[in-house]
Amino acid sequence: MIGIGVVGFGYWGPNLVRNFSELQKSKVLAICDARPDRLKSAQLRYPGVETTNDFRELMDHRGIDAIAIATPVSSHYELAMESLKAGKHVLVEKPLTMTSEQGIRLIDEAERRNLTLMVDHTFLYTGAVRKIKDLVDSNGVGEVYYYDSVRVNLGLFQHDVNVIWDLAVHDLSIMDYVLGMEPVAVSATGISHVPGKPEDIAYLTLFFDSSVIAHIHVNWLAPVKVRSTLIGGDRKMIVYDDLEPSEKIKIYDKGITLGNNGEGIYKEMIGYRTGDMWAPKLDATEALKLEAAHFLQCIEEKKKPVTDGAAGLRIVRILEAATESMKEHGRPLELYKGRVAA
Repeated sequence: MIGIGVVGFGYWGPNLVRNFSELQKSKVLAICDARPDRLKSAQLRYPGVETTNDFRELMDHRGIDAIAIATPVSSHYELAMESLKAGKHVLVEKPLTMTSEQGIRLIDEAERRNLTLMVDHTFLYTGAVRKIKDLVDSNGVGEVYYYDSVRVNLGLFQHDVNVIWDLAVHDLSIMDYVLGMEPVAVSATGISHVPGKPEDIAYLTLFFDSSVIAHIHVNWLAPVKVRSTLIGGDRKMIVYDDLEPSEKIKIYDKGITLGNNGEGIYKEMIGYRTGDMWAPKLDATEALKLEAAHFLQCIEEKKKPVTDGAAGLRIVRILEAATESMKEHGRPLELYKGRVAA
């Protein structure tokens, strides 16, 4: 039985507590939050779990083996580092840290102490994204041409991060997982419509060492909620709509074919292929439940998590570069492992 301590009982923390409480291999022993009203809510829902506003009590708790952090991103590094130094395994909400340098330090500390460090990129554990990953890895869509996503809604405005760090982090983590390749450059544009607040609309374009291109649109000021992704390949194309209740993924046998009209390579003809559409059956298990179980398994078996510190770091590096590019009105910034260079 792995003892769990949860830091933060606001929006996401209750989901973490619920899932770890329902798993047979873990037990939530303590919940920490700075707000008395949240601690009261935790006490009412989980009367057998200790509650505290002092993070140090979780560090000193001998029964707690792992800490799940669901707090604002600005606090991730300090809380995760203290947890690792106390010998606790760590699951931290996305994004991993505010800077790539902080992410590198956490990874080094976890490796030095032989502890599990995992970032909560929840969408990677959904049945839909896992199915897309299988299709891409098995060459089901052929050579990937593009990744195009839209994630927009009205609110919820964040005070400590811009819309890229809040919403695009989801699509970047899905893209990183599905494509299995790192972008070499990013260009981003965005703007704030609320004085003194972070950017609320942004557009990202990512470039790769191939013909693949990715585009991500995020927006806190849309009149409707949209969660859609298109992945195009030379064999098939995927439409992923996370708001669909059942058929979240639709696979289209559509595309183009290149032919020659006999007058030389400069007279290539483009043909259009239109075939069937099918919607595969997806695993309906709650993503966070699978993620929590995976975290416990990695601790027990000393396995590398799917969403390990390195995965979190890759996303933070893109977020950093995109933010800098946005300040310079979309100037492309090259991405390098360990640094960002113009």
